[in-house]
Amino acid sequence: MKERKKHIFAPEGQPSACKLRRVSVAALASLILSACVNPETGLDQNSSLTSSWVRPEDPQESIGKKEHPIVIAKYGGIYSNAEVERLVAVIVGKLVSVSDDPSRVFKVTLLNSPKVNAFALPGGYLYITRGLLALANDSSEVAAVLAHEMAHVSSNHAIVRKERLEGAAIGERVANQVLEGNTAGQFAVAANKLRLAAFSQDQELQADTIGIRMIGNAGYDPYAAERFLKTMDAYRSFLSGDNSFDDAENFASSHPSTPRRIELARRHARFFGAPGIGSRESERYFEGINGMMFGDAPDEGFVRGRVFSHAGLGVTFTAPSGFQIDNQSKAVLVSGPNDLATRFDATVVSTRTSLKDYLRSGWITGLVEETIREEPLNGLETASATARGDGWRFKVRVIRNESQVFRFITAAPQTNTNLDAVSRQITGSFRTLSKREIAQLKPLTIRVITARTGDSQTRLASRMQGTNKQLELFRLLNGLSPKDTISPGAKLKIVSNR
Repeated sequence: MKERKKHIFAPEGQPSACKLRRVSVAALASLILSACVNPETGLDQNSSLTSSWVRPEDPQESIGKKEHPIVIAKYGGIYSNAEVERLVAVIVGKLVSVSDDPSRVFKVTLLNSPKVNAFALPGGYLYITRGLLALANDSSEVAAVLAHEMAHVSSNHAIVRKERLEGAAIGERVANQVLEGNTAGQFAVAANKLRLAAFSQDQELQADTIGIRMIGNAGYDPYAAERFLKTMDAYRSFLSGDNSFDDAENFASSHPSTPRRIELARRHARFFGAPGIGSRESERYFEGINGMMFGDAPDEGFVRGRVFSHAGLGVTFTAPSGFQIDNQSKAVLVSGPNDLATRFDATVVSTRTSLKDYLRSGWITGLVEETIREEPLNGLETASATARGDGWRFKVRVIRNESQVFRFITAAPQTNTNLDAVSRQITGSFRTLSKREIAQLKPLTIRVITARTGDSQTRLASRMQGTNKQLELFRLLNGLSPKDTISPGAKLKIVSNR
């Protein structure tokens, strides 16, 4: 009898309870805000939060509703943090009260992702990641980001935007050609196809104009948009030298901060007055994000440079030099030069089934059975084989640790001669973690500290954890230039695992 396979990260065909849960309305994990809003709470003054996601008569509702589950899955699920939720609810409430379309209902979702991004889907679906919240330094900057996305929705920009499929080809081939009939593989294809294409330059500038007007009218500092655009410039520079944070689908790439755009943002802000007007709400913002998770979530494993480690699974491996790790919700993708890519995931296989038989069980199409080999790896039982399909070659290696079977599928064009070497290098680095190593794998968090007399950027940056670019990341998180001095009493962010 053929074994029913179960995906470690989530049962096949089902969302993971810890990743894709719908949090109760009372918890405000999904923020649905209507027109009459109390600016202190972000809640409707006349009734409780509506149970509908968007206006029933909104013709775009079906579009956003269809894509919403894919967004949630791709970005690690909903981030549940009561302080952060209240912080964002207040910001959105103030923006809705001054919007051009106060009858529109927006559903704002906090995404449990370290990726720095914010975007909108048709029908009033707004998304912001905790990665972006970590970069902002006050409520007015988050208001500028959300107002910009709300402007895209009210201007119907999202309805005319086409999906971008660049970069999905390799992952799709791996999932389609190799994981035949596998629900997890099919889901990976759907998630990989979600590419949030950049709006046109005119649409971005139009959203900037509307968004800055909104934050100014809401009482926020109208110069926040200019500041955050500059932060995105600094973020882009940081990415250029740190692959562990690289991501083609981030706010910096989909919202390019051109000098012209920054200058126009400054001009629009001047309509409200000189710099220094409006509220930033820095203290309140720091209170809200203090203790917020930073970087990868524990249930998805941790990426530290080129090393992936998962405490729950008890395993680790290292990507080759020049390769990047994309820690997705259902699998880990390792991509490198010349169209080389590896997909890593896990499943459960009965210990009565040999790895040879598992490779032959039908989950791999194009399998060349005569290439199946069994050999030990770091004390673990393994088996490997080659598969072919549509101009591509695949090297598949499965590794058993009790009932768990870990799968590495490396893909390369037929003309690429490095397939075997890359596959062997990645899988050769795979090993189980010791109890001590597992205990040391802790999530990073944002900690807000108060500067003391004599503190410098270098001294405070030395307290940063989880990065080999302590000073650069410290400056990025706090909007500092190398020439800035630290004033006693200043509130600053560091990254810590304590």
